[in-house]
Amino acid sequence: MARRLTKNRKAVMSKYDLTKSYSLDEAASMLKDITYTKFDASVDLDVRLGVDPKKSDQMVRGVVTLPHGIGKTVRVLVLCTPDKEKEAKDAGADYVGLDEYIQKIEGGWTDVDVIICTPTVMAKVGKLGKVLGPRGLMPNPKSGTVTLEVGKAVKEVKAGKIDFKIDKAGIIHTSIGKASFPPEKIRENAMEMIQTIAKLKPASAKGTYFKSISISTTMSPGIRIDTNSITGI
Repeated sequence: MARRLTKNRKAVMSKYDLTKSYSLDEAASMLKDITYTKFDASVDLDVRLGVDPKKSDQMVRGVVTLPHGIGKTVRVLVLCTPDKEKEAKDAGADYVGLDEYIQKIEGGWTDVDVIICTPTVMAKVGKLGKVLGPRGLMPNPKSGTVTLEVGKAVKEVKAGKIDFKIDKAGIIHTSIGKASFPPEKIRENAMEMIQTIAKLKPASAKGTYFKSISISTTMSPGIRIDTNSITGI
Protein backbone atom coordinates (compact mmCIF):
# COMPACT_ATOMS: atom_id res chain seq x y z
CA MET A 1 0.00 0.00 0.00
CA ALA A 2 2.73 2.45 0.99
CA ARG A 3 4.67 1.65 -2.19
CA ARG A 4 1.65 2.42 -4.35
CA LEU A 5 1.14 5.76 -2.61
CA THR A 6 4.80 6.61 -3.13
CA LYS A 7 4.50 5.71 -6.79
CA ASN A 8 1.41 7.90 -7.13
CA ARG A 9 3.13 10.71 -5.28
CA LYS A 10 6.08 10.55 -7.66
CA ALA A 11 3.72 10.60 -10.64
CA VAL A 12 1.96 13.65 -9.21
CA MET A 13 5.23 15.49 -8.60
CA SER A 14 6.28 14.92 -12.18
CA LYS A 15 3.17 16.73 -13.44
CA TYR A 16 4.07 20.17 -12.13
CA ASP A 17 6.79 22.28 -10.53
CA LEU A 18 6.41 22.83 -6.78
CA THR A 19 8.50 25.98 -6.93
CA LYS A 20 6.39 27.61 -9.64
CA SER A 21 3.20 29.64 -9.43
CA TYR A 22 0.53 28.99 -12.04
CA SER A 23 -2.37 30.99 -13.40
CA LEU A 24 -5.80 30.05 -12.09
CA ASP A 25 -6.70 28.64 -15.52
CA GLU A 26 -3.59 26.43 -15.54
CA ALA A 27 -4.16 25.26 -11.95
CA ALA A 28 -7.82 24.35 -12.59
CA SER A 29 -6.79 22.29 -15.64
CA MET A 30 -4.01 20.49 -13.72
CA LEU A 31 -6.14 19.24 -10.83
CA LYS A 32 -7.38 16.08 -12.54
CA ASP A 33 -3.79 15.12 -13.39
CA ILE A 34 -2.67 15.22 -9.75
CA THR A 35 -5.73 13.49 -8.26
CA TYR A 36 -5.42 9.75 -7.57
CA THR A 37 -8.23 9.09 -5.11
CA LYS A 38 -10.78 6.46 -6.10
CA PHE A 39 -13.62 8.71 -4.94
CA ASP A 40 -14.63 12.08 -6.39
CA ALA A 41 -12.27 14.29 -4.42
CA SER A 42 -13.22 17.74 -3.16
CA VAL A 43 -11.47 20.77 -4.63
CA ASP A 44 -10.16 23.03 -1.86
CA LEU A 45 -9.07 26.65 -1.99
CA ASP A 46 -6.64 28.03 0.60
CA VAL A 47 -6.21 31.79 0.81
CA ARG A 48 -3.64 33.26 3.20
CA LEU A 49 -4.45 36.89 4.01
CA GLY A 50 -2.28 39.70 5.32
CA VAL A 51 -4.52 40.46 8.28
CA ASP A 52 -4.39 39.84 12.02
CA PRO A 53 -7.45 37.69 12.85
CA LYS A 54 -6.89 38.37 16.56
CA LYS A 55 -8.10 41.92 15.95
CA SER A 56 -11.88 42.14 15.72
CA ASP A 57 -11.74 44.75 12.95
CA GLN A 58 -9.64 42.40 10.80
CA MET A 59 -11.83 39.31 11.08
CA VAL A 60 -12.70 38.36 7.51
CA ARG A 61 -15.99 36.50 7.28
CA GLY A 62 -18.65 36.33 4.60
CA VAL A 63 -21.00 34.34 2.42
CA VAL A 64 -20.77 33.47 -1.25
CA THR A 65 -23.00 31.66 -3.71
CA LEU A 66 -20.79 29.60 -5.98
CA PRO A 67 -22.11 29.61 -9.56
CA HIS A 68 -21.74 25.83 -9.88
CA GLY A 69 -22.29 24.74 -6.27
CA ILE A 70 -19.86 22.46 -4.45
CA GLY A 71 -20.93 19.20 -6.07
CA LYS A 72 -22.54 17.60 -3.04
CA THR A 73 -26.04 17.32 -1.65
CA VAL A 74 -26.30 19.76 1.25
CA ARG A 75 -28.37 18.41 4.14
CA VAL A 76 -30.34 21.24 5.74
CA LEU A 77 -32.07 21.32 9.12
CA VAL A 78 -34.55 24.13 9.79
CA LEU A 79 -35.37 24.85 13.42
CA CYS A 80 -38.57 26.88 13.52
CA THR A 81 -42.06 27.26 14.94
CA PRO A 82 -44.93 25.30 13.32
CA ASP A 83 -46.10 28.29 11.21
CA LYS A 84 -42.80 28.17 9.24
CA GLU A 85 -42.56 24.41 8.78
CA LYS A 86 -44.45 24.20 5.46
CA GLU A 87 -42.35 27.00 3.94
CA ALA A 88 -39.14 25.18 4.93
CA LYS A 89 -40.34 21.79 3.65
CA ASP A 90 -41.58 23.25 0.35
CA ALA A 91 -38.14 24.84 -0.19
CA GLY A 92 -36.45 21.45 0.14
CA ALA A 93 -35.24 21.30 3.75
CA ASP A 94 -34.25 17.77 4.75
CA TYR A 95 -35.28 18.09 8.39
CA VAL A 96 -37.80 20.52 9.89
CA GLY A 97 -38.90 20.90 13.49
CA LEU A 98 -37.79 22.29 16.81
CA ASP A 99 -37.87 20.61 20.20
CA GLU A 100 -37.36 17.06 18.94
CA TYR A 101 -34.26 18.12 16.95
CA ILE A 102 -32.90 20.20 19.82
CA GLN A 103 -33.09 17.06 21.98
CA LYS A 104 -31.35 15.02 19.28
CA ILE A 105 -28.55 17.58 19.00
CA GLU A 106 -28.16 17.68 22.78
CA GLY A 107 -27.69 13.92 22.52
CA GLY A 108 -24.87 14.39 19.99
CA TRP A 109 -26.70 14.20 16.64
CA THR A 110 -25.20 16.57 14.05
CA ASP A 111 -25.78 14.66 10.81
CA VAL A 112 -26.44 17.80 8.75
CA ASP A 113 -24.38 20.32 6.78
CA VAL A 114 -26.28 23.54 7.52
CA ILE A 115 -28.72 24.59 10.24
CA ILE A 116 -31.14 27.45 9.60
CA CYS A 117 -33.41 28.91 12.27
CA THR A 118 -35.78 31.80 12.83
CA PRO A 119 -34.89 34.61 15.27
CA THR A 120 -37.85 33.58 17.43
CA VAL A 121 -36.22 30.28 18.41
CA MET A 122 -32.64 31.53 18.93
CA ALA A 123 -33.06 31.43 22.70
CA LYS A 124 -33.46 27.65 22.48
CA VAL A 125 -30.85 27.18 19.73
CA GLY A 126 -28.29 29.30 21.60
CA LYS A 127 -28.05 26.61 24.28
CA LEU A 128 -26.62 24.24 21.65
CA GLY A 129 -23.50 26.33 21.15
CA LYS A 130 -21.15 23.81 22.76
CA VAL A 131 -22.27 21.12 20.33
CA LEU A 132 -22.78 23.18 17.17
CA GLY A 133 -20.01 25.77 17.55
CA PRO A 134 -16.99 23.45 17.19
CA ARG A 135 -18.63 21.83 14.12
CA GLY A 136 -19.31 25.16 12.40
CA LEU A 137 -23.05 24.52 12.48
CA MET A 138 -24.22 27.34 14.74
CA PRO A 139 -26.78 29.54 12.91
CA ASN A 140 -25.59 33.10 12.49
CA PRO A 141 -27.40 36.22 11.19
CA LYS A 142 -24.23 37.30 9.30
CA SER A 143 -24.28 34.12 7.23
CA GLY A 144 -28.02 34.36 6.59
CA THR A 145 -28.85 31.26 8.62
CA VAL A 146 -30.88 33.16 11.22
CA THR A 147 -33.81 34.57 9.26
CA LEU A 148 -37.58 34.74 8.99
CA GLU A 149 -37.26 33.94 5.27
CA VAL A 150 -36.47 30.27 5.87
CA GLY A 151 -37.66 29.18 2.41
CA LYS A 152 -35.34 31.60 0.63
CA ALA A 153 -32.42 30.61 2.90
CA VAL A 154 -32.93 26.89 2.22
CA LYS A 155 -33.02 27.43 -1.56
CA GLU A 156 -29.82 29.54 -1.46
CA VAL A 157 -27.93 26.94 0.57
CA LYS A 158 -29.09 24.14 -1.70
CA ALA A 159 -27.97 26.18 -4.74
CA GLY A 160 -24.40 26.53 -3.48
CA LYS A 161 -24.35 29.32 -0.91
CA ILE A 162 -21.64 28.80 1.70
CA ASP A 163 -20.24 30.88 4.53
CA PHE A 164 -16.56 31.14 5.34
CA LYS A 165 -14.28 32.83 7.83
CA ILE A 166 -10.59 33.25 8.45
CA ASP A 167 -8.92 30.90 10.94
CA LYS A 168 -6.42 31.74 13.69
CA ALA A 169 -3.52 31.36 11.24
CA GLY A 170 -4.95 33.96 8.87
CA ILE A 171 -6.12 31.41 6.28
CA ILE A 172 -9.52 30.92 4.64
CA HIS A 173 -9.93 27.25 3.74
CA THR A 174 -13.02 26.17 1.85
CA SER A 175 -14.26 23.58 -0.65
CA ILE A 176 -15.24 25.01 -4.02
CA GLY A 177 -16.28 21.92 -5.98
CA LYS A 178 -15.31 18.41 -7.02
CA ALA A 179 -12.42 17.00 -9.04
CA SER A 180 -14.98 15.75 -11.60
CA PHE A 181 -15.96 19.35 -12.41
CA PRO A 182 -14.74 20.69 -15.79
CA PRO A 183 -11.79 23.11 -15.32
CA GLU A 184 -13.90 26.11 -16.30
CA LYS A 185 -16.40 25.42 -13.49
CA ILE A 186 -13.57 25.10 -10.96
CA ARG A 187 -12.06 28.36 -12.23
CA GLU A 188 -15.39 30.22 -12.07
CA ASN A 189 -16.14 28.98 -8.55
CA ALA A 190 -12.62 29.94 -7.42
CA MET A 191 -12.94 33.40 -8.99
CA GLU A 192 -16.26 34.00 -7.25
CA MET A 193 -14.74 33.06 -3.89
CA ILE A 194 -11.56 35.12 -4.38
CA GLN A 195 -13.40 38.21 -5.58
CA THR A 196 -15.81 37.96 -2.65
CA ILE A 197 -12.86 37.82 -0.24
CA ALA A 198 -11.31 40.83 -2.02
CA LYS A 199 -14.45 42.90 -1.34
CA LEU A 200 -14.18 42.08 2.38
CA LYS A 201 -10.72 43.58 2.85
CA PRO A 202 -10.71 45.34 6.26
CA ALA A 203 -10.00 49.07 6.12
CA SER A 204 -7.40 48.62 8.88
CA ALA A 205 -5.45 45.91 6.99
CA LYS A 206 -2.05 47.17 5.81
CA GLY A 207 0.35 45.79 3.23
CA THR A 208 -0.35 42.86 0.91
CA TYR A 209 -3.87 41.50 1.40
CA PHE A 210 -3.58 38.27 -0.62
CA LYS A 211 -0.33 36.75 0.63
CA SER A 212 -0.82 33.40 -1.10
CA ILE A 213 -3.50 31.35 -2.84
CA SER A 214 -3.34 27.63 -3.52
CA ILE A 215 -5.73 25.04 -4.88
CA SER A 216 -5.74 21.29 -4.27
CA THR A 217 -7.90 18.20 -4.15
CA THR A 218 -8.34 15.75 -1.29
CA MET A 219 -4.91 14.22 -0.53
CA SER A 220 -3.17 16.03 -3.41
CA PRO A 221 -0.41 18.61 -2.93
CA GLY A 222 -1.38 22.23 -3.39
CA ILE A 223 -0.83 24.16 -6.62
CA ARG A 224 0.33 27.69 -5.92
CA ILE A 225 -1.57 30.33 -7.88
CA ASP A 226 0.02 33.50 -9.20
CA THR A 227 -2.11 36.26 -7.67
CA ASN A 228 -1.09 38.61 -10.50
CA SER A 229 -3.02 36.36 -12.90
CA ILE A 230 -6.30 37.10 -11.14
CA THR A 231 -8.19 40.23 -12.11
CA GLY A 232 -10.24 42.24 -9.65
CA ILE A 233 -8.10 41.72 -6.54
